[in-house]
Amino acid sequence: MAANKHCTIKISGIVMLLFWSVTFCKAQSANAVNLHGALKVRDGKILNSHNKPPQLRGISLSWSAWGGRKYYNPEVVTWLKKDFKISLLRVAMAVEPDSGYLKDPDGQERLITAVVDAAIKEGIYVLIDWHDHHANVNINEAKSFFKKMSAKYSGVPNIIYEIWNEPERVEWKVVKDYALEVIAEIRKNDKENIIVIGSPNWDQDIHIAAKDPIKGFKNIAYSFHFYASDPDHQDKLMNKANLALGLELPIMVTEWGVGEANGNGVFDVQKSDKWVNWMEQHKLSSANWNLTDKKETTALLLPGAPISGRWSQEMLTPAGIYIRSLLIKLNKN
Repeated sequence: MAANKHCTIKISGIVMLLFWSVTFCKAQSANAVNLHGALKVRDGKILNSHNKPPQLRGISLSWSAWGGRKYYNPEVVTWLKKDFKISLLRVAMAVEPDSGYLKDPDGQERLITAVVDAAIKEGIYVLIDWHDHHANVNINEAKSFFKKMSAKYSGVPNIIYEIWNEPERVEWKVVKDYALEVIAEIRKNDKENIIVIGSPNWDQDIHIAAKDPIKGFKNIAYSFHFYASDPDHQDKLMNKANLALGLELPIMVTEWGVGEANGNGVFDVQKSDKWVNWMEQHKLSSANWNLTDKKETTALLLPGAPISGRWSQEMLTPAGIYIRSLLIKLNKN
């Protein structure tokens, strides 16, 4: 009897070990970075380590200088991964505002790296976004910043560099010349991770970039932005992106909103659905704007929502309810 009891205990231990091994493997498979690995650009597409489009879906934090700054903490990252099921987080580091990078580089670096490190820990991809409309004017600061970031995160597969948020009405040559300098600075440290560059007219004239893309560097992609209900962001804008896709330009939608370009306006569910279906059709990765409790259409949280996550549905705006449901539905696999 004693021998049988010992055998039973031993077998039970093996069963438990197998159970926890399976559980651990399932958790690992649910981790976006473990699932997709290091990203790359091949033949005009962003691909994962299995040579398939990863189609990451997630959320952009708001400007790191104003009201949205309070949500720049690891607890929020954990909640977005757990509850919103994000696989991509965009860290929108403010550059020109009073408390932005130009005035407080050390403070901004500490703020965003805490969030980036939390995203890495959670196994999601993270866009390090130089959130500046006039990046060409601040090129020396941009090069210094990305030199530090690329040295710190070289070889970390979670990292994607977004080097100029929404160039305004400037020529493509201005954007391209800036990009070439910043890309060269990043590539001194990080040879592989994807670098996303902008295009004129707030990342809308992507068709212009497609006709004269960056050459001489690998793993370069291009950002495209739209606001689903904006009267100027309908078929004409979608056609620009379709033209760029037809020219085999690798695209990531690093920012899109359910309202209009000013952050407010109408939230038209049908128009939002149309744009979402378009992204799904082309397997484009995307980050929705934006995680803040500001009283505006594109904000995901109602004023006063806790700064550490754990938001009930009653704390979400109509946009927040829509985006959370969308991400849960599309990222379930």
